[in-house]
Amino acid sequence: MTTLKDRLKQGKDARKTCPRNTQSALGNVDRDPLPLIKASSEGRIKSLVELRYGRMLVSPFTFYRGNALLQAHDLAGTSSMGLVSPICGDSHLMNFGGFATPERNLLFSVNDFDEAHPGPWEWDLKRLVASFLIAARDLRHGETVEEEVCRQVVAAYQKTMTECAEQSALETWYESISYDDLLEQASKATLEHVERAIEKAERRTHAELLPKICERDAHGRLTIRDDLPEIFHLHTTTTLLDADDDWLRLSDWKPLYDTFMGDYRATLQADRRELLSRFHPHDMAFKVVGVGSVGTRCLVALLTDEQENPLFLQFKEARRSVLAGYVKTKSRVQHNGQRVVNGQRLMQSASDLFLGWTTGPNGRHFYVRQLRDMKVSAEIETFDAETFAAYGRTCGRALARAHAKSSGHAAQISGYIGKSDALADALFKYAEGYTKQNEQDFERFQQACRKGRLRARSEADFAADHLP
Repeated sequence: MTTLKDRLKQGKDARKTCPRNTQSALGNVDRDPLPLIKASSEGRIKSLVELRYGRMLVSPFTFYRGNALLQAHDLAGTSSMGLVSPICGDSHLMNFGGFATPERNLLFSVNDFDEAHPGPWEWDLKRLVASFLIAARDLRHGETVEEEVCRQVVAAYQKTMTECAEQSALETWYESISYDDLLEQASKATLEHVERAIEKAERRTHAELLPKICERDAHGRLTIRDDLPEIFHLHTTTTLLDADDDWLRLSDWKPLYDTFMGDYRATLQADRRELLSRFHPHDMAFKVVGVGSVGTRCLVALLTDEQENPLFLQFKEARRSVLAGYVKTKSRVQHNGQRVVNGQRLMQSASDLFLGWTTGPNGRHFYVRQLRDMKVSAEIETFDAETFAAYGRTCGRALARAHAKSSGHAAQISGYIGKSDALADALFKYAEGYTKQNEQDFERFQQACRKGRLRARSEADFAADHLP
Protein backbone atom coordinates (compact mmCIF):
# COMPACT_ATOMS: atom_id res chain seq x y z
CA MET A 1 0.00 0.00 0.00
CA THR A 2 1.30 3.46 -0.91
CA THR A 3 1.86 5.96 1.87
CA LEU A 4 0.78 9.61 1.87
CA LYS A 5 4.40 10.52 1.18
CA ASP A 6 4.39 8.22 -1.87
CA ARG A 7 1.20 9.75 -3.25
CA LEU A 8 2.46 13.29 -2.73
CA LYS A 9 5.65 12.32 -4.59
CA GLN A 10 3.59 10.91 -7.49
CA GLY A 11 1.97 14.31 -7.86
CA LYS A 12 5.28 16.15 -7.58
CA ASP A 13 6.82 13.86 -10.21
CA ALA A 14 4.04 14.83 -12.64
CA ARG A 15 5.66 18.28 -12.85
CA LYS A 16 8.41 16.68 -14.96
CA THR A 17 6.02 16.02 -17.84
CA CYS A 18 3.71 18.96 -17.08
CA PRO A 19 5.58 21.84 -15.39
CA ARG A 20 3.23 24.10 -13.46
CA ASN A 21 4.18 27.15 -15.53
CA THR A 22 2.77 25.44 -18.65
CA GLN A 23 -0.70 25.76 -17.09
CA SER A 24 -0.74 29.38 -18.30
CA ALA A 25 -1.18 28.29 -21.95
CA LEU A 26 -4.56 29.16 -23.52
CA GLY A 27 -4.79 26.08 -25.73
CA ASN A 28 -6.69 25.81 -29.02
CA VAL A 29 -7.69 29.47 -29.41
CA ASP A 30 -6.64 29.79 -33.06
CA ARG A 31 -10.22 29.23 -34.25
CA ASP A 32 -13.43 30.99 -35.21
CA PRO A 33 -15.83 30.97 -32.23
CA LEU A 34 -18.99 31.16 -34.33
CA PRO A 35 -19.10 27.54 -35.62
CA LEU A 36 -18.65 26.32 -32.05
CA ILE A 37 -21.40 28.62 -30.78
CA LYS A 38 -23.70 27.35 -33.54
CA ALA A 39 -22.74 23.73 -32.75
CA SER A 40 -23.73 24.24 -29.11
CA SER A 41 -27.18 25.39 -30.30
CA GLU A 42 -27.92 22.29 -32.35
CA GLY A 43 -30.90 20.31 -31.10
CA ARG A 44 -32.32 23.21 -29.08
CA ILE A 45 -35.71 24.81 -29.59
CA LYS A 46 -35.07 27.27 -32.43
CA SER A 47 -37.05 30.23 -31.13
CA LEU A 48 -35.38 29.94 -27.73
CA VAL A 49 -31.90 29.87 -29.26
CA GLU A 50 -32.58 33.52 -30.12
CA LEU A 51 -33.28 34.18 -26.43
CA ARG A 52 -30.08 32.36 -25.48
CA TYR A 53 -28.09 34.61 -27.79
CA GLY A 54 -29.92 37.63 -26.38
CA ARG A 55 -28.81 36.73 -22.87
CA MET A 56 -25.24 36.06 -24.04
CA LEU A 57 -25.16 39.52 -25.65
CA VAL A 58 -25.58 41.32 -22.33
CA SER A 59 -21.86 41.33 -21.46
CA PRO A 60 -18.59 39.40 -21.91
CA PHE A 61 -19.43 37.70 -18.60
CA THR A 62 -22.85 36.38 -19.71
CA PHE A 63 -21.23 35.35 -22.99
CA TYR A 64 -18.63 33.34 -21.04
CA ARG A 65 -21.32 31.71 -18.91
CA GLY A 66 -23.45 30.87 -21.94
CA ASN A 67 -21.03 28.79 -23.96
CA ALA A 68 -18.98 26.23 -22.03
CA LEU A 69 -18.32 24.31 -25.27
CA LEU A 70 -16.00 27.05 -26.52
CA GLN A 71 -13.66 26.82 -23.55
CA ALA A 72 -13.80 23.01 -23.53
CA HIS A 73 -12.55 23.11 -27.13
CA ASP A 74 -9.74 25.47 -26.13
CA LEU A 75 -8.73 23.54 -22.99
CA ALA A 76 -8.27 20.38 -25.06
CA GLY A 77 -5.07 21.98 -26.34
CA THR A 78 -3.59 22.53 -22.87
CA SER A 79 -1.37 20.27 -20.81
CA SER A 80 -2.42 18.55 -17.58
CA MET A 81 -0.72 16.38 -14.96
CA GLY A 82 -2.52 13.36 -16.46
CA LEU A 83 -5.05 12.69 -13.72
CA VAL A 84 -8.55 12.18 -15.18
CA SER A 85 -11.55 11.92 -12.86
CA PRO A 86 -15.18 13.13 -12.77
CA ILE A 87 -15.25 16.95 -12.90
CA CYS A 88 -18.01 19.56 -13.07
CA GLY A 89 -17.24 20.67 -16.63
CA ASP A 90 -18.80 24.13 -16.21
CA SER A 91 -17.44 25.47 -12.94
CA HIS A 92 -17.84 29.23 -13.42
CA LEU A 93 -18.52 31.23 -10.27
CA MET A 94 -22.31 31.38 -10.74
CA ASN A 95 -22.55 27.58 -10.73
CA PHE A 96 -21.82 27.52 -6.99
CA GLY A 97 -24.32 28.23 -4.26
CA GLY A 98 -26.47 27.07 -1.40
CA PHE A 99 -28.89 24.14 -1.37
CA ALA A 100 -30.72 22.00 1.16
CA THR A 101 -29.75 18.49 2.10
CA PRO A 102 -32.52 15.91 2.66
CA GLU A 103 -32.15 16.75 6.37
CA ARG A 104 -32.82 20.45 5.61
CA ASN A 105 -29.29 21.60 6.34
CA LEU A 106 -28.01 24.44 4.14
CA LEU A 107 -24.72 23.63 2.38
CA PHE A 108 -22.49 25.45 -0.11
CA SER A 109 -20.96 23.64 -3.08
CA VAL A 110 -20.88 23.32 -6.84
CA ASN A 111 -24.55 23.16 -7.83
CA ASP A 112 -24.63 22.64 -11.61
CA PHE A 113 -23.57 19.34 -13.13
CA ASP A 114 -25.07 19.44 -16.65
CA GLU A 115 -21.58 19.04 -18.12
CA ALA A 116 -20.21 16.59 -15.51
CA HIS A 117 -17.80 14.16 -17.19
CA PRO A 118 -14.37 12.60 -16.67
CA GLY A 119 -11.67 15.18 -17.35
CA PRO A 120 -8.54 16.89 -15.97
CA TRP A 121 -9.16 18.71 -12.68
CA GLU A 122 -7.18 21.64 -14.07
CA TRP A 123 -9.97 22.39 -16.56
CA ASP A 124 -12.47 23.07 -13.79
CA LEU A 125 -10.02 25.25 -11.87
CA LYS A 126 -9.10 27.23 -14.98
CA ARG A 127 -12.74 27.87 -15.85
CA LEU A 128 -13.40 29.02 -12.29
CA VAL A 129 -10.40 31.35 -12.05
CA ALA A 130 -11.07 32.89 -15.47
CA SER A 131 -14.72 33.46 -14.53
CA PHE A 132 -13.64 35.50 -11.50
CA LEU A 133 -11.39 37.73 -13.56
CA ILE A 134 -14.04 38.20 -16.26
CA ALA A 135 -16.69 38.98 -13.62
CA ALA A 136 -14.36 41.34 -11.73
CA ARG A 137 -13.74 43.26 -14.94
CA ASP A 138 -17.44 43.29 -15.76
CA LEU A 139 -18.17 44.69 -12.27
CA ARG A 140 -15.29 47.20 -12.61
CA HIS A 141 -13.45 46.16 -9.47
CA GLY A 142 -10.08 47.19 -10.93
CA GLU A 143 -6.85 45.36 -11.79
CA THR A 144 -5.68 44.94 -8.19
CA VAL A 145 -8.88 43.13 -7.21
CA GLU A 146 -8.80 41.08 -10.42
CA GLU A 147 -5.39 39.67 -9.57
CA GLU A 148 -6.06 39.28 -5.84
CA VAL A 149 -9.29 37.32 -6.27
CA CYS A 150 -7.72 34.97 -8.82
CA ARG A 151 -4.83 34.23 -6.50
CA GLN A 152 -7.14 33.70 -3.53
CA VAL A 153 -9.28 31.20 -5.49
CA VAL A 154 -6.17 29.14 -6.26
CA ALA A 155 -4.78 29.51 -2.73
CA ALA A 156 -8.06 28.26 -1.22
CA TYR A 157 -8.10 25.31 -3.63
CA GLN A 158 -4.44 24.56 -2.77
CA LYS A 159 -4.97 24.78 1.02
CA THR A 160 -8.14 22.68 0.98
CA MET A 161 -6.57 20.00 -1.22
CA THR A 162 -3.70 19.76 1.26
CA GLU A 163 -6.23 19.23 4.06
CA CYS A 164 -8.08 16.60 2.02
CA ALA A 165 -4.81 14.77 1.29
CA GLU A 166 -4.40 14.09 5.02
CA GLN A 167 -7.99 12.95 5.59
CA SER A 168 -9.33 9.42 5.51
CA ALA A 169 -11.59 8.39 2.64
CA LEU A 170 -14.66 8.63 4.88
CA GLU A 171 -13.68 12.08 6.19
CA THR A 172 -13.33 13.37 2.63
CA TRP A 173 -16.66 11.76 1.69
CA TYR A 174 -18.62 13.31 4.54
CA GLU A 175 -16.92 16.72 4.72
CA SER A 176 -19.09 19.68 3.69
CA ILE A 177 -19.21 23.47 3.78
CA SER A 178 -22.19 24.61 5.81
CA TYR A 179 -23.51 28.13 6.06
CA ASP A 180 -22.82 27.93 9.81
CA ASP A 181 -19.15 27.51 8.86
CA LEU A 182 -19.37 30.56 6.61
CA LEU A 183 -20.98 32.60 9.39
CA GLU A 184 -18.18 31.71 11.80
CA GLN A 185 -15.50 32.72 9.29
CA ALA A 186 -17.23 35.84 7.96
CA SER A 187 -15.69 39.25 8.50
CA LYS A 188 -17.83 42.26 9.33
CA ALA A 189 -17.96 43.13 5.63
CA THR A 190 -19.12 39.68 4.52
CA LEU A 191 -21.33 38.74 7.47
CA GLU A 192 -24.35 40.65 6.15
CA HIS A 193 -24.14 38.89 2.79
CA VAL A 194 -24.00 35.43 4.39
CA GLU A 195 -26.92 36.24 6.70
CA ARG A 196 -28.94 37.54 3.76
CA ALA A 197 -28.24 34.36 1.78
CA ILE A 198 -29.42 32.21 4.69
CA GLU A 199 -32.61 34.24 5.07
CA LYS A 200 -33.26 34.04 1.35
CA ALA A 201 -32.69 30.27 1.28
CA GLU A 202 -35.08 29.73 4.18
CA ARG A 203 -37.78 31.60 2.26
CA ARG A 204 -37.26 29.67 -0.97
CA THR A 205 -39.70 26.85 -0.27
CA HIS A 206 -42.36 25.18 -2.39
CA ALA A 207 -45.09 26.85 -0.31
CA GLU A 208 -43.55 30.28 -0.89
CA LEU A 209 -43.23 29.62 -4.63
CA LEU A 210 -46.84 28.48 -5.09
CA PRO A 211 -48.57 31.92 -5.16
CA LYS A 212 -45.75 33.39 -7.25
CA ILE A 213 -46.12 31.11 -10.26
CA CYS A 214 -49.53 29.46 -9.80
CA GLU A 215 -53.22 30.44 -9.84
CA ARG A 216 -56.62 28.78 -9.86
CA ASP A 217 -58.50 28.49 -13.14
CA ALA A 218 -62.23 29.11 -13.64
CA HIS A 219 -62.95 25.64 -12.25
CA GLY A 220 -60.86 26.17 -9.11
CA ARG A 221 -58.00 23.93 -10.25
CA LEU A 222 -54.39 24.86 -9.50
CA THR A 223 -52.42 25.74 -12.62
CA ILE A 224 -49.03 27.22 -13.40
CA ARG A 225 -49.27 30.82 -14.63
CA ASP A 226 -47.75 31.66 -18.04
CA ASP A 227 -45.02 34.32 -17.84
CA LEU A 228 -43.36 34.69 -21.22
CA PRO A 229 -40.69 33.94 -22.13
CA GLU A 230 -39.81 32.35 -18.79
CA ILE A 231 -42.81 30.03 -18.34
CA PHE A 232 -45.35 28.79 -20.89
CA HIS A 233 -47.65 25.86 -21.48
CA LEU A 234 -46.88 23.54 -24.37
CA HIS A 235 -50.29 23.27 -25.99
CA THR A 236 -51.62 26.84 -25.84
CA THR A 237 -51.36 29.93 -28.02
CA THR A 238 -48.47 31.16 -25.87
CA THR A 239 -46.24 28.16 -26.62
CA LEU A 240 -42.72 28.96 -27.82
CA LEU A 241 -42.14 25.46 -29.20
CA ASP A 242 -41.34 25.26 -32.90
CA ALA A 243 -44.38 24.54 -35.06
CA ASP A 244 -43.07 21.09 -36.05
CA ASP A 245 -42.02 20.11 -32.53
CA ASP A 246 -42.86 16.49 -31.76
CA TRP A 247 -44.21 17.39 -28.32
CA LEU A 248 -47.00 19.37 -29.98
CA ARG A 249 -48.38 16.11 -31.36
CA LEU A 250 -49.27 15.04 -27.83
CA SER A 251 -52.82 15.82 -26.70
CA ASP A 252 -51.67 17.74 -23.61
CA TRP A 253 -49.04 17.60 -20.86
CA LYS A 254 -50.30 14.42 -19.20
CA PRO A 255 -48.81 11.84 -21.65
CA LEU A 256 -45.48 13.62 -21.32
CA TYR A 257 -45.67 13.59 -17.53
CA ASP A 258 -46.66 9.92 -17.47
CA THR A 259 -43.72 9.01 -19.70
CA PHE A 260 -41.32 10.92 -17.46
CA MET A 261 -42.59 9.37 -14.27
CA GLY A 262 -42.46 5.79 -15.55
CA ASP A 263 -38.64 5.70 -15.63
CA TYR A 264 -38.03 8.31 -12.96
CA ARG A 265 -39.60 6.46 -10.03
CA ALA A 266 -37.23 3.52 -10.50
CA THR A 267 -34.19 5.80 -10.02
CA LEU A 268 -35.29 6.83 -6.52
CA GLN A 269 -34.67 5.01 -3.26
CA ALA A 270 -37.66 3.03 -2.01
CA ASP A 271 -38.48 5.47 0.79
CA ARG A 272 -38.44 8.41 -1.62
CA ARG A 273 -40.70 6.56 -4.04
CA GLU A 274 -43.12 6.15 -1.17
CA LEU A 275 -42.94 9.87 -0.39
CA LEU A 276 -43.49 10.76 -4.06
CA SER A 277 -46.58 8.53 -4.18
CA ARG A 278 -48.26 10.86 -1.69
CA PHE A 279 -48.30 13.70 -4.24
CA HIS A 280 -50.62 14.07 -7.22
CA PRO A 281 -50.00 16.13 -10.39
CA HIS A 282 -52.01 19.23 -11.28
CA ASP A 283 -50.13 20.86 -14.14
CA MET A 284 -46.86 21.00 -16.07
CA ALA A 285 -45.29 23.86 -18.02
CA PHE A 286 -42.05 24.73 -19.82
CA LYS A 287 -39.56 26.82 -17.82
CA VAL A 288 -36.64 28.65 -19.41
CA VAL A 289 -33.57 28.63 -17.14
CA GLY A 290 -30.08 30.12 -16.98
CA VAL A 291 -27.97 31.32 -19.90
CA GLY A 292 -26.18 28.25 -21.27
CA SER A 293 -29.26 26.05 -20.85
CA VAL A 294 -31.68 28.28 -22.76
CA GLY A 295 -33.23 26.39 -25.65
CA THR A 296 -32.83 22.99 -24.03
CA ARG A 297 -36.00 21.41 -22.67
CA CYS A 298 -36.92 22.08 -19.08
CA LEU A 299 -40.34 21.52 -17.54
CA VAL A 300 -41.83 22.14 -14.13
CA ALA A 301 -44.58 19.93 -12.72
CA LEU A 302 -46.86 21.08 -9.90
CA LEU A 303 -47.88 18.32 -7.49
CA THR A 304 -49.67 18.54 -4.15
CA ASP A 305 -50.30 16.22 -1.23
CA GLU A 306 -53.70 15.54 0.31
CA GLN A 307 -53.63 18.90 2.10
CA GLU A 308 -52.70 20.78 -1.10
CA ASN A 309 -49.15 21.43 0.08
CA PRO A 310 -47.07 21.79 -3.10
CA LEU A 311 -44.07 20.00 -4.57
CA PHE A 312 -42.46 21.40 -7.72
CA LEU A 313 -40.39 18.94 -9.75
CA GLN A 314 -38.08 20.13 -12.49
CA PHE A 315 -37.42 17.89 -15.51
CA LYS A 316 -34.29 19.24 -17.19
CA GLU A 317 -32.91 17.94 -20.46
CA ALA A 318 -29.50 16.31 -20.19
CA ARG A 319 -27.55 16.57 -23.43
CA ARG A 320 -24.10 15.23 -24.24
CA SER A 321 -21.48 16.91 -22.04
CA VAL A 322 -19.44 19.63 -23.74
CA LEU A 323 -16.35 17.74 -22.56
CA ALA A 324 -17.31 14.49 -24.31
CA GLY A 325 -15.72 15.42 -27.63
CA TYR A 326 -12.46 16.62 -26.06
CA VAL A 327 -11.37 13.95 -23.58
CA LYS A 328 -10.40 10.39 -24.43
CA THR A 329 -11.97 8.95 -21.27
CA LYS A 330 -15.67 8.28 -21.77
CA SER A 331 -18.49 8.47 -19.27
CA ARG A 332 -19.29 5.08 -17.73
CA VAL A 333 -23.03 5.52 -18.32
CA GLN A 334 -24.88 5.96 -21.60
CA HIS A 335 -27.84 7.89 -20.19
CA ASN A 336 -27.00 11.59 -19.93
CA GLY A 337 -29.51 12.14 -17.14
CA GLN A 338 -27.83 9.44 -15.11
CA ARG A 339 -24.43 11.00 -15.96
CA VAL A 340 -25.57 14.31 -14.44
CA VAL A 341 -27.06 12.65 -11.36
CA ASN A 342 -24.00 10.46 -10.79
CA GLY A 343 -21.76 13.51 -11.10
CA GLN A 344 -23.82 15.47 -8.61
CA ARG A 345 -23.97 12.65 -6.08
CA LEU A 346 -20.25 12.07 -6.41
CA MET A 347 -19.14 15.69 -6.09
CA GLN A 348 -21.60 16.96 -3.46
CA SER A 349 -21.57 15.70 0.12
CA ALA A 350 -25.39 15.49 0.00
CA SER A 351 -27.90 15.94 -2.80
CA ASP A 352 -31.55 16.68 -3.53
CA LEU A 353 -34.09 14.32 -1.98
CA PHE A 354 -35.82 13.79 -5.35
CA LEU A 355 -32.73 13.69 -7.59
CA GLY A 356 -33.17 11.10 -10.36
CA TRP A 357 -33.29 10.65 -14.13
CA THR A 358 -35.69 9.63 -16.85
CA THR A 359 -36.23 9.35 -20.60
CA GLY A 360 -38.86 11.40 -22.42
CA PRO A 361 -40.73 10.75 -25.67
CA ASN A 362 -38.44 10.16 -28.66
CA GLY A 363 -35.56 9.16 -26.41
CA ARG A 364 -34.46 12.51 -24.97
CA HIS A 365 -32.63 12.23 -21.66
CA PHE A 366 -33.63 14.22 -18.55
CA TYR A 367 -32.69 14.51 -14.92
CA VAL A 368 -35.15 15.42 -12.18
CA ARG A 369 -34.83 17.50 -9.03
CA GLN A 370 -36.87 19.85 -6.88
CA LEU A 371 -37.32 23.36 -8.23
CA ARG A 372 -35.87 26.14 -6.13
CA ASP A 373 -36.07 24.36 -2.76
CA MET A 374 -33.71 26.41 -0.53
CA LYS A 375 -31.44 27.03 -3.51
CA VAL A 376 -29.59 30.34 -3.41
CA SER A 377 -26.96 31.96 -5.65
CA ALA A 378 -24.48 34.73 -4.94
CA GLU A 379 -25.59 38.28 -5.73
CA ILE A 380 -22.14 39.28 -6.96
CA GLU A 381 -23.35 42.68 -8.17
CA THR A 382 -23.71 43.69 -4.50
CA PHE A 383 -20.25 42.46 -3.41
CA ASP A 384 -17.50 44.87 -2.48
CA ALA A 385 -13.88 43.82 -3.10
CA GLU A 386 -13.52 42.05 0.26
CA THR A 387 -16.77 40.09 -0.12
CA PHE A 388 -15.92 39.19 -3.72
CA ALA A 389 -12.55 37.78 -2.60
CA ALA A 390 -14.22 35.89 0.26
CA TYR A 391 -16.66 34.36 -2.22
CA GLY A 392 -13.69 33.38 -4.40
CA ARG A 393 -12.04 31.59 -1.49
CA THR A 394 -15.27 29.73 -0.72
CA CYS A 395 -15.65 28.60 -4.34
CA GLY A 396 -12.02 27.47 -4.46
CA ARG A 397 -12.52 25.54 -1.26
CA ALA A 398 -15.75 23.95 -2.54
CA LEU A 399 -14.21 22.91 -5.85
CA ALA A 400 -11.24 21.29 -4.10
CA ARG A 401 -13.60 19.30 -1.87
CA ALA A 402 -15.61 18.19 -4.92
CA HIS A 403 -12.46 17.08 -6.74
CA ALA A 404 -11.01 15.32 -3.71
CA LYS A 405 -14.24 13.38 -3.23
CA SER A 406 -14.75 12.49 -6.89
CA SER A 407 -11.15 11.52 -7.68
CA GLY A 408 -9.88 9.96 -4.46
CA HIS A 409 -6.50 11.46 -5.41
CA ALA A 410 -6.24 14.55 -3.24
CA ALA A 411 -2.65 13.71 -2.29
CA GLN A 412 -1.49 13.47 -5.91
CA ILE A 413 -3.17 16.78 -6.79
CA SER A 414 -1.73 18.40 -3.67
CA GLY A 415 1.71 17.05 -4.44
CA TYR A 416 1.55 18.50 -7.93
CA ILE A 417 0.41 21.95 -6.72
CA GLY A 418 2.99 22.06 -3.92
CA LYS A 419 3.37 24.83 -1.35
CA SER A 420 4.57 27.68 -3.56
CA ASP A 421 2.66 30.18 -5.71
CA ALA A 422 3.81 28.53 -8.95
CA LEU A 423 0.35 27.31 -9.95
CA ALA A 424 -1.30 30.55 -8.84
CA ASP A 425 1.16 32.51 -11.00
CA ALA A 426 0.38 30.32 -14.00
CA LEU A 427 -3.39 30.38 -13.56
CA PHE A 428 -3.47 34.14 -13.12
CA LYS A 429 -1.63 34.45 -16.44
CA TYR A 430 -4.11 32.00 -17.93
CA ALA A 431 -7.07 34.01 -16.62
CA GLU A 432 -5.61 37.26 -17.98
CA GLY A 433 -5.03 35.72 -21.40
CA TYR A 434 -8.39 33.97 -21.54
CA THR A 435 -10.24 37.11 -20.48
CA LYS A 436 -8.77 38.89 -23.51
CA GLN A 437 -9.68 35.92 -25.69
CA ASN A 438 -13.23 35.94 -24.32
CA GLU A 439 -13.54 39.66 -25.10
CA GLN A 440 -12.39 39.07 -28.67
CA ASP A 441 -14.84 36.19 -29.06
CA PHE A 442 -17.61 38.34 -27.61
CA GLU A 443 -16.89 41.08 -30.16
CA ARG A 444 -17.12 38.58 -33.03
CA PHE A 445 -20.36 37.27 -31.55
CA GLN A 446 -21.74 40.83 -31.32
CA GLN A 447 -20.82 41.49 -34.95
CA ALA A 448 -22.47 38.26 -36.08
CA CYS A 449 -25.68 39.27 -34.30
CA ARG A 450 -25.58 42.78 -35.78
CA LYS A 451 -25.05 41.45 -39.30
CA GLY A 452 -27.80 38.85 -38.98
CA ARG A 453 -25.54 35.80 -39.11
CA LEU A 454 -26.97 34.97 -35.67
CA ARG A 455 -30.33 36.22 -34.44
CA ALA A 456 -30.64 37.44 -30.86
CA ARG A 457 -33.78 38.56 -29.06
CA SER A 458 -34.41 39.87 -25.55
CA GLU A 459 -37.03 38.90 -22.98
CA ALA A 460 -38.85 42.13 -23.80
CA ASP A 461 -39.05 41.14 -27.50
CA PHE A 462 -40.69 37.83 -26.65
CA ALA A 463 -43.12 39.37 -24.19
CA ALA A 464 -44.12 42.06 -26.69
CA ASP A 465 -45.00 39.40 -29.27
CA HIS A 466 -47.69 38.04 -26.97
CA LEU A 467 -49.20 41.21 -25.57
CA PRO A 468 -53.02 41.08 -25.61
